[in-house]
Amino acid sequence: MPEESIKLSEADKAILESYKTTVDGLAEYLGENYEIVLHSLENIDKSIIKIVNGFHTGRTEGGPITDLALSMLSKISSEKGKNFESYFSKNKKGESLKSSTIVIRGTSGKPIGLLCINFYLNASILSWVRSNTPPAQASDNATIKENFSKTTEELILKSFEETQMQITADNSILPSLKNKRIIEILNEKEIFKIKNSVTVIAKQMNISKNTVYLHLRSLKNTKKN
Repeated sequence: MPEESIKLSEADKAILESYKTTVDGLAEYLGENYEIVLHSLENIDKSIIKIVNGFHTGRTEGGPITDLALSMLSKISSEKGKNFESYFSKNKKGESLKSSTIVIRGTSGKPIGLLCINFYLNASILSWVRSNTPPAQASDNATIKENFSKTTEELILKSFEETQMQITADNSILPSLKNKRIIEILNEKEIFKIKNSVTVIAKQMNISKNTVYLHLRSLKNTKKN
């Protein structure tokens, strides 16, 4: 790794810019005990282009790269085919961290930036629990459900079964409109973007594929109006 900063193309800059959303997403998911830092190697004196939870170190955007980050980059670069390094370290305050440095490569395949994640091991159990549990006032209905299926057909069937149970139990919907409502909800879940989903759903509902398509066209026309 050369000590001097490197010249980035516009495409390289766009790649780094796209990682800013990743930083925000990781920080929201992992919580306040993780410091997430995005470095650009274009100017190592002002390499930090995005940082969340920087209060741990007092760093802000425009700050320099660290010597350890450069050392990790050099180590990763020396190991052909490797793009990350995880390790334990201590900051200048003597606080223990578990860290990961991930190399971001540009259009030429050369390193253009680093994504660094630092977990503060001295974080209190209370703060960790607060970051990783739903709010006390959250109801079961407010909890987002996600199906982890082995095949797309299994995903379609699980989504259909959940939706069918929901609509069947809803007495405010007329029996003659329940099928239409099931198809509407499945459409909102984007299930019909999956190949062969219409065939699978039609079979489960004991209706023809044409009937499913008819309901889908009706929903599309309703949105247009």
